Amino acid sequence: MSDLEALFSAARSVRRQAYAPYSHFSVGAAVLDENARLHSGCNVENAAYPVGTCAEAGAIAAMIAGGGRHIRALAVAGDSLVTPCGACRQRIREFGDATTLVYGVDDRTHLKTFTLDELLPDSFGPDNLTREHRGP
Repeated sequence: MSDLEALFSAARSVRRQAYAPYSHFSVGAAVLDENARLHSGCNVENAAYPVGTCAEAGAIAAMIAGGGRHIRALAVAGDSLVTPCGACRQRIREFGDATTLVYGVDDRTHLKTFTLDELLPDSFGPDNLTREHRGP
């Protein structure tokens, strides 16, 4: 299985674990890090709606917890084409760059591929901060 097939499979698989009792909108995400390791996450809703967690945020947190620091690619799985929300696009930017690939998949097929620059043009990221702004 190629890295890309494994990435898609991980996003599809974790989507089945989503906790979405309110919206019934289950999403899974998987990240391929700089060491070709996969990290996945699913959306987790909460009765207090703004407290929920996006699948992409969960996958990125799993990557960081697993020692990864760079997103080579990310897949988002839903019933149809799902792209990351604005906050998650910024999270991806923190650990990726303009050329990071974001794939939309459903349970059967690859639907569309984006670069992060297409999803978040002219983005602001860590490289925009000078050393004096980054701290020690």
